[in-house]
Amino acid sequence: MNKIELLAPAGNMEKLKVAFNYGADAVYIGGPSYGLRAFAGNFSNDELKEAVLYAHKLNKKIYVTVNIFPHNEDLKGMDEYLKYLYDLGTDAIIISDPGVFSIAKEAAPKMEIHLSTQANNVNYRSAIFWHGLGVKRIVLARELSLEEIKEVRDKTPSTLDLEAFVHGAMCISYSGRCLLSNYMTGRDSNRGECAHPCRYKYYLMEEKRPGNYMPVEEDERGTYIMNSKDLCMIEYLPDIINAGITSLKIEGRMKSSFYVATVVKAYRKALDEFLNKGSDYKFNPEWLKDLTKASHREFSSGFYHNDPGQIYENSSYIRDYDIVGLVLDYDKNSKTAYIEQRNRVYKGERVEVFGPNFDTFELELDCLRNADGESIDVAPHPQMKYSIKCDRELKPFDMLIKQKPE
Repeated sequence: MNKIELLAPAGNMEKLKVAFNYGADAVYIGGPSYGLRAFAGNFSNDELKEAVLYAHKLNKKIYVTVNIFPHNEDLKGMDEYLKYLYDLGTDAIIISDPGVFSIAKEAAPKMEIHLSTQANNVNYRSAIFWHGLGVKRIVLARELSLEEIKEVRDKTPSTLDLEAFVHGAMCISYSGRCLLSNYMTGRDSNRGECAHPCRYKYYLMEEKRPGNYMPVEEDERGTYIMNSKDLCMIEYLPDIINAGITSLKIEGRMKSSFYVATVVKAYRKALDEFLNKGSDYKFNPEWLKDLTKASHREFSSGFYHNDPGQIYENSSYIRDYDIVGLVLDYDKNSKTAYIEQRNRVYKGERVEVFGPNFDTFELELDCLRNADGESIDVAPHPQMKYSIKCDRELKPFDMLIKQKPE
């Protein structure tokens, strides 16, 4: 039970550091190619090296996505890349294609391999098959119920790890195997370029009545028939762990640092509480409240309880809070926190201070200064440096957030 892993997304180096700082045991990241998030920040080869070194100093792990479904031209250079990842000390690669698997076995035979959710693993025989070939971990398809996961766990070797998503966006297509983006925009979702047409608003048009758009409605609630709710399993963490999952995966390599911090912190608290209390564990509603501060859609428990849910009104995220600053440093003598701006903030505003090791508290920004120490009324420029006064000591990667006006 103590080996349960909290696995977070990291779209760039800052998000990686945030994820570890807020309690992730491991992160999954994408390199310069071969991953399914081509528009995330991703990591250059040099940044991959930096990421692995940073993680291993903290006794944490790095998994690199190599989970595209490659066409012939995509295979060029893949053997050298996989060998490079192994030589760096990458803890595992995440793959979905048998061809990539075979290349990995030839180029880096000792590399740990995880099978991506894109491979649609939904039964124990498939899991046994891949494990027999050398896959260490199966990332189960999102379409499985808790009962089905229990059966997979019961009928597979204990040497096989099972990983499952517990939080984040859901795809309307089967485990992400979608062709809408290919047809509508020419961007191949299975090669990392999804344009998310499932979030578009659709109408019907009859061929002899051009320009006469008829809304597509379901129960008169709206037109977003392919717009999935977000997955959120924080209320059911004991159930998913008791089903046999050993790695709890958070979705969101293209999400913000604030999203990563908020979600990782909430699940870290819940997981630690469960591991420490066991049968005396009680869910704390504050964890769910904290999760709602990050950008999200309506929550559901996905296929775990056979009710993934759709949103018919719109495709917008709920964004009740903005991050206005990331703490860079703190001077104990002057009680000054040095901040990097993330959204416009004004002198005199009340903000919330959010961090991994304390309960969120409010702070009035009665002293706002620029990088030259001059008093300012507003910090308007993205990533500008400014300072504030705060009696409580802050640490790097603590955050200033503020609620949006209603």
